[in-house]
Formats: sequence, structure tokens, C-alpha cells
Amino acid sequence: MLTNQGGWEARLALDYALRGKRTVLARREHSGPLLVQKPLYPEGDAVCHSIVLHPPGGIAGGDMLALQARLGEGSAALLTTPGAGKWYKSMGEPARLEQRFDIARAAVLELLPQPVIVFDRARAEMKTEIYLEQDALYMGWDLTCMGRTASGERFNSGELRQRTEVWQQSRRLWCEYARLAGGDPMLASKAGLAGCTVSATLIAAGKEIQKELLQQCRGIAPEAGERSGITVLPQVLLARYLGHSSEAAMHYCIALWAMLRPALAGRNAVLPRIWAT
Repeated sequence: MLTNQGGWEARLALDYALRGKRTVLARREHSGPLLVQKPLYPEGDAVCHSIVLHPPGGIAGGDMLALQARLGEGSAALLTTPGAGKWYKSMGEPARLEQRFDIARAAVLELLPQPVIVFDRARAEMKTEIYLEQDALYMGWDLTCMGRTASGERFNSGELRQRTEVWQQSRRLWCEYARLAGGDPMLASKAGLAGCTVSATLIAAGKEIQKELLQQCRGIAPEAGERSGITVLPQVLLARYLGHSSEAAMHYCIALWAMLRPALAGRNAVLPRIWAT
């Protein structure tokens, strides 16, 4: 479906439920070019792995994408993508992605997408809202590459807006609002991206982080020359990465997730099979 601005409008809504000991994709509805592959179970019945597909391969000006997922009590789902996402340059309207995740009591949602590349002159807006019930857990990351550096492109113009909120039983645990303009001095400032072209944020929310686990996570370091930091708030752990390699950022986030998953969700880390293809 085309929007009034001439871009694509796409929506994907997923409901997960626990049936016996198996998490099933109980409902899926979609319109426009936003789909999900059949449920996968590489680690047994407890966790349903889902691959979210956007067939156009990128988001252009005027596009409006919406992803929603609801997890029933005790269910567990892992969402990922098959490849890097792309925000194309726009001469007019911004492109938008809105995500909302409702996670019921004792349910676990893991959102582990591949990196996103923001092209020069792109106008991108991303909004993510996470709602946790008692004993629910969310673990997810976003990895952003500013410009196509492999092609010598820098993010000299355009705009990226990001908004993330995490709520637990009507109480806001954490929120972040970010705006990065192409060519802005903040991209080079030590108070901003410090000249780095790749940034990442990992969130684990809904569980208290014990000191021993925090120490173990802080013992994980990215590759030489890259920067990282970890902050703990009540019921939230935040990890940051700054560098110049999306591959290094991915390795860092995976290492942290592999440490956090057993401690918080009681399961060993099993990588999505799509990443190996």
C-alpha cells in the first residue's frame, strides 16, 4: 500500500503464545512489504525464532513501517533479520519505522537485528516502545552505520532521529531520544560519536543485574581501538559501542548477549541459523 507521500506503508503484527512447553506463533497479520518467515526452533520448543523480512531491502523517503509483537505469559521469541537494513537518501519526506513490543508475565523477547546503514542524505525516524509485565525480560540491540564507509561515503547531510522507551507495569524504566544531523559537529565531538561511523546500543531490561554479572560483562572488550561502556540502572543494563566496524560491533554485542542470556533467561546462547547463510 502506498502512503500519501508516495512511499510504502507496511505493517506486521505477531502474537506468540505458550502451548504446553512450546512457544508458537499464534497469529500473524501483515500488509505491504513486511513479512515473517515460518517459525524456526533451532534450540528446541521453548524459543520460537522468527526472521523478519522487508523484501524491498531498504527504507526510502515516505515509507512507513510498523512492527508489533505481543508475547503471552511464559512464551519466548527471538526476532532477527537476514541482512543489513538500509535507509536510503530522501529529497523530501522522512522514512519511518515504529516498533512496539508487549511482553507478558515471565515471557522473554530477544530482538537481534543485523546492522542498519544510514545513507548520506537519508531522513530516518525510528521509534521503539517496550512494555514489560512482571518478571518479563527484553534483550535487544541496534547497530547503526552512518554512511556507506566502504564506498567512501560519509553522513554529510540528512537526519537520523531515534526514540526508545522501556516501560514496566506502567513505570518508565528508561528512555532515550537522539537526533543526529549530517555534518553536525556532534558527529566528531568527544561528547557525541567522537568521529566514529558505527555505534551500537544493547539493552537488557526487566531483571536486576547482579554485581558479578556486571563485572563479567565489563570484562568483555571490543576489538583494539574500539570504545565501549556499560551502565546499570534499576532493572536495566545498557551497553554502548563506538567504532568503525559493524562486524566488530556485532561481535561485541553477541559476546555480551551470550553472557547475559544464561544469567537472565536461563538459556545458553544459540545463534540464529540465518546468520550463517
